[in-house]
Amino acid sequence: MSLPHHISGPEVLPSSLDLCPRQRAWVEIDRGAITTNTRRVRESLAPRSALMAVVKADGYGHGAVTVAEAAREGGAGSFGVATLAEAIELRQAGINEPVLVLGNLTQPSELRACLHWGLMPTLSSLSQALVASNVGIAGGRELEVHLKLDTGMTRLGVAWDEGPALLDSLAGLDGVRLRGVYSHLADADNPDDTITRQQLQRFTVVLTRLAELELRPGLRHLANSAGTLAGDPTLQFDMVRVGLALYGHAPAPHLRGRLALRPAMSVRARVTMVRSVPAGVGVSYGHSFVTRRPSRLAVVGIGYADGVVRSLSNRLQVLAHGQRLPQVGKITMDQLVIDATDCPALGPGDVVTLLGESAGGSIEAAEWADLADTIPWEILCGFRQRLPRLPVGHEAEVISG
Repeated sequence: MSLPHHISGPEVLPSSLDLCPRQRAWVEIDRGAITTNTRRVRESLAPRSALMAVVKADGYGHGAVTVAEAAREGGAGSFGVATLAEAIELRQAGINEPVLVLGNLTQPSELRACLHWGLMPTLSSLSQALVASNVGIAGGRELEVHLKLDTGMTRLGVAWDEGPALLDSLAGLDGVRLRGVYSHLADADNPDDTITRQQLQRFTVVLTRLAELELRPGLRHLANSAGTLAGDPTLQFDMVRVGLALYGHAPAPHLRGRLALRPAMSVRARVTMVRSVPAGVGVSYGHSFVTRRPSRLAVVGIGYADGVVRSLSNRLQVLAHGQRLPQVGKITMDQLVIDATDCPALGPGDVVTLLGESAGGSIEAAEWADLADTIPWEILCGFRQRLPRLPVGHEAEVISG
């Protein structure tokens, strides 16, 4: 089949027509905000406590390497990830600080990779410890590890009351070196701290027993973002593991304002079409919205395939020209519609802000989370990779269009 006469083949698009990353929709990442947030968290800690920056899930959607570099500038001394691949990505990018893999690694090949890349796996059982020992012995050097205790999360980790026995066994193994003992708080974002105090008590019992057995646990760490923002030094031990707060968000309403945090992510998209319709016109799939007046409707080039949660349909608002404008109709895979009737200046090519700061205010992930009955973590992690991640500086001009 021949090409139409106006198409000459694969070289048809000259470089001058290459797609701009801001052509349709994009995510902006304020690296300076991450550095500042990290510094403020670090300064809030007890003097003895170090800061591990949690950069799993591609830095909560912000870009793991970008976040790690920015957090390091703010005082983070180590990094936490969920998977081996995430850890290796940091090493390949030149991040040389300690990296803890928080997820379970069970295969010898995974632990050999940790030894090769200088990564610290989490151990939750004696069987894992034995595999780690064999890997270290075969590799000719010790594999550094952290031991996880389950104090109430009921997920990963050895049962807390079995922790001393496992650590005693670990101390007798060649090929491994214990660098830390930790647990994870299950309910630290709850104003009622009953569960948190129970977990703290169990963690402390284990540490006391280790001291009695003259076993050295290495770094002791328990607090996440919520536990850290609570400001209780008894939760901080030798280190805290902070994720959400570094990205500028508090884990719960009662923790907002504890530190001056600035959201690092903004999501923006362009208007691709504006049309005028009379009253009584259904919009998008299923006509879940019907115009009640003559309306100007603006189509915006972003949808649920980009991470705009479909359950926000007819509930979302965007910022444009200094105004909040409602989203109407079902959010579709690649597009959504906003009611621009009260914003006559809005036209094709204009930029709207879905998350972040713009003229007229700001919209945070917590607002979306409340509307969608979810949590800010899921909102931030949900933006797909087809949205370019673009760095912006603290002094970048706020978009008003």
